[in-house]
Amino acid sequence: MCDQLRRAVISVPSNIAEGSGRMAKKESIHFLEIAYGSLMEVYCQLQLAVDLDYISKEDFAQIKSLIYTVSKLLSGLRRSKMNQL
Repeated sequence: MCDQLRRAVISVPSNIAEGSGRMAKKESIHFLEIAYGSLMEVYCQLQLAVDLDYISKEDFAQIKSLIYTVSKLLSGLRRSKMNQL
């Protein structure tokens, strides 16, 4: 689970960076969507970690707040790029 979580966490900024390096708007949007999917994978893995008593509900609540913030930022960036098409 740790390895899967680590890969998903690393995937979020990596896909944002790769998308920002693309010249085509559609490609850039595609990588933002992949980043969002990875973020949701992180969320899922952390929910499982709570269920398995690997992390506390309090720790999860703090991380969940950060995930929510990042998801809003990603959605806003995606929407902005969609409006540029």
